[in-house]
Amino acid sequence: MEDAQVGWIAAIIIGGIAGWLASLVMKTDTGIILNIILGIVGAAIANLILGLFGVAFFGWLGYLIAGFIGAVILIWLVRAIRGGRA
Repeated sequence: MEDAQVGWIAAIIIGGIAGWLASLVMKTDTGIILNIILGIVGAAIANLILGLFGVAFFGWLGYLIAGFIGAVILIWLVRAIRGGRA
């Protein structure tokens, strides 16, 4: 999170937006808390995975994009493990 230069409050807000957008795209009925968690954890996962390929996101917009990508990946993984809708 320090690499993206996003503070904790901003991470919660941006993570919530990223998680909410991912839940809309993936047609998942999640609450605000899970949206925030999906966005924040998703951003960390996406930055890690994309970093392996030399792709880096910076700033608020980058954190939002990474959070969205990571949240979609997390929702997809949960669906794959559960064998249905998350």
